[in-house]
Amino acid sequence: MKIAILSQDPSLYSTKRLREAGEALGHEIKVINYLRCYMNITSHKPQVVYNGKILENFDAIIPRIGASRTFYGTAVVRQFEVMGVFSANESQAISRSRDKLRCLQILAREGIGLPVTGFAHSTQDIDGLLETVGGAPVVIKLLEGTQGIGVVLAETYQAAKSVIEAFRGLNANILVQEYIKEAGGADLRCFVVGGKVVAAMKRQGAPGEFRSNLHRGGKAEKMKLTPEEKSTAIRAAKAMGLSIAGVDLLRSNHGPVVMEVNSSPGLEGIEEATGVNVAGKIIDFIEKNAASGKTRDRIQY
Repeated sequence: MKIAILSQDPSLYSTKRLREAGEALGHEIKVINYLRCYMNITSHKPQVVYNGKILENFDAIIPRIGASRTFYGTAVVRQFEVMGVFSANESQAISRSRDKLRCLQILAREGIGLPVTGFAHSTQDIDGLLETVGGAPVVIKLLEGTQGIGVVLAETYQAAKSVIEAFRGLNANILVQEYIKEAGGADLRCFVVGGKVVAAMKRQGAPGEFRSNLHRGGKAEKMKLTPEEKSTAIRAAKAMGLSIAGVDLLRSNHGPVVMEVNSSPGLEGIEEATGVNVAGKIIDFIEKNAASGKTRDRIQY
C-alpha cells in the first residue's frame, strides 16, 4: 500500500514510528507536511499538490494534525477524502474532538461519564456557574489549551472567581469543571485503535502538580483497565467518530469519567510504558480497513 503520514515534522517520535512500522510491513510510506500542501478544488478532478507535484495513487493517509493547525490540517484531510483516499481519522471527527465544548456535549448526549462541567459567557454569571459544578475547588480550562497549558486548579471560591474574571477579561472561552480529588493527580491514557483498547497507561503528575501530562513532568506506567474503563474509552472514541484516539480518563468515586479525547495521540509515552507496538497496530488497522471510497462519516453532530 501507499500511505501518507500528514505531519509537520518527520523527526517526531510518532511520525518516525509510524513510518518504521509501515515500511517493516512492506508499505510505501511518505511523510507530507500538510501546511505546505495546496489544493485544487474541483468537481471533476480534485487534487492535493505538494512541492509542485500532484499527490496521487495513495491508498490511505494518517493525519497527525497539530492542535494549532486544525483548520488547515483538516481541510487537507478533507481534500484527500474528496479524492476517495481512506483516512485513519476523518476530518470531521478530528474537528469534533478538537472542540472541547462540543466534545463534552456529544459525550454527555451518549451518556458517557464526565466531570460536572459548566460553561458561561458573562462574568456576571460566575456565582451560578461555580454553584453548578459544586463550588471550589474547581478546574478552569481554556478551550484552546493543549498538553496541560491553560489549565488552572482554583482551590477557593475567591481564587476561582479571580481566574474566571481574568480569562473572560481576555475574551477567552473557558470551561469550569469539578475537581476529582480522589484521582490524586493521576489519569489513565487509553489508546483506542479500530474500536479496541490496544494499550493503556497510568500517568501520575509530578509532586505538587495536579496535571498528569508527561510534558509537565508526569510519570507513566502500564495499567490494567477495568471492563468499565475499557468500555468507556471505546464508547468515547466511537462517539467522536475516531478510529484512532487517546482517551484520557479519571477514576472518580462515581466511576470512570472522560477528561479528553485526543485525535492525534502521541506514541512515545504509551509505547515506552507498555511495550506495545502501537504504531504497528495502527498500520494493521489501515491494512484491514483502507478501501477507496470507504471514508464516510455518518455522525450527524
